[in-house]
Amino acid sequence: MGVVVVSGGTNGMGRALALGRAERGNRVLVLGRNRERGEALGASAIDFLPVDLSSVAETRQAIAHILTEYQVVDALALFANAVAPRRIVTGEGLERTFALYYLSRYLLSFGLRPALDRAIAPVIVNVAGVGVTKGGVRWSDPQLASGYSMVSAQLQAGRANDLLGVGFAQRSDSRARYVLYHPGFTRSGDRSPLPLVLHGLLAAVSVTAKPIADAVAPIHQFLDTPPAAPLTAIDRDKRLPLSFPTLDPQNAGRLMDLTEELLT
Repeated sequence: MGVVVVSGGTNGMGRALALGRAERGNRVLVLGRNRERGEALGASAIDFLPVDLSSVAETRQAIAHILTEYQVVDALALFANAVAPRRIVTGEGLERTFALYYLSRYLLSFGLRPALDRAIAPVIVNVAGVGVTKGGVRWSDPQLASGYSMVSAQLQAGRANDLLGVGFAQRSDSRARYVLYHPGFTRSGDRSPLPLVLHGLLAAVSVTAKPIADAVAPIHQFLDTPPAAPLTAIDRDKRLPLSFPTLDPQNAGRLMDLTEELLT
């Protein structure tokens, strides 16, 4: 029975994947901040570890817990994200979207290597926005101290995750296959932080959004049959070439260096 770790698994696509893997016989560990939602998952094959993934310290503690409790991790699925209409600075001095949406995924990807590499066919699925070309890492101001907007924060972290996939394949020396996956617009996620007007607009257009089950189906395939290549990028149903502009190896190396310096 394989072990699947799901970050951001208490609602939306993450929750659907966690429940689906439990039904398939996997042992699932869900990481998330909302204890009530986590405990409501209910399935006996699902464990819940409460953690604020926007905190570097708490994420590192979660990694240490996983490496102690689980000798082998077969798959890591990364969903954790939250929109912030106003700039929020964490207790560690980090812009929250960058910390939650990007840094937690960096830490989990690299931090769980020992357990992943003990698996027969380890795989990491990073659910973000690969294929989108808007936005980029603001190299001189990654914490968005000036000119913050909800959209710019999401786009920066999304492009950082694209580069994380490239950087992991370049530097990790891991057997784990890395999949960058963009499901497209999906009926998923917590809209409660959004302004009322935007909340209403999203609710209106969600009738044309992809059902969660359809968005999650390819992830089950990635976990059941990991790709042969070290890095795969899928934008909805389209495989992207690794020469795609947002997957630039030089920028990936630059981001890995910046991240290591930031976390030192």
